[in-house]
Amino acid sequence: MQKHLPRFLAVAVICACFIALATHAIAAKGIDPSARALAALDKEWSDAAGAKNLDKLASFYAEDAVVYPPNEPVLNGRAAARKAWGDMLAMPEFKMSWKTESAGVNGNLGYTAGTFEDSYKDAAGKTVSEKGKYLCVWRKGADGKWQAIHDMWNSDSK
Repeated sequence: MQKHLPRFLAVAVICACFIALATHAIAAKGIDPSARALAALDKEWSDAAGAKNLDKLASFYAEDAVVYPPNEPVLNGRAAARKAWGDMLAMPEFKMSWKTESAGVNGNLGYTAGTFEDSYKDAAGKTVSEKGKYLCVWRKGADGKWQAIHDMWNSDSK
């Protein structure tokens, strides 16, 4: 048994190094391994916006959500968020998508953050394109479902 101990230790050290490198590679991408499901949910939410599915898009918000849209007053509640999204989706040729670049979970709270792109036609018919960043705080309910409780985004300066 003692004869095999050095080989066992060497294998254990190599495995530990591999796990550390793999964990570092995942962390370098910004997505906490425990938050992968939350990042996937955020992508599903972006897909709903891209499909202009207002009902599904609004369903990601908690009833008591607080939304901070750019250049607008704070919105309180899912119904207010739904109306604001409905107004955006009603704009001619409106498109929006976002990409989660980091996410984390601590108990029943989590966050997603990343970048977004949107475009729409203004009143003169000119296409306006924006890029920016967002931060969303999520809460896991007693039913195990994650919902957005604070959602903020703004455009990068031009």
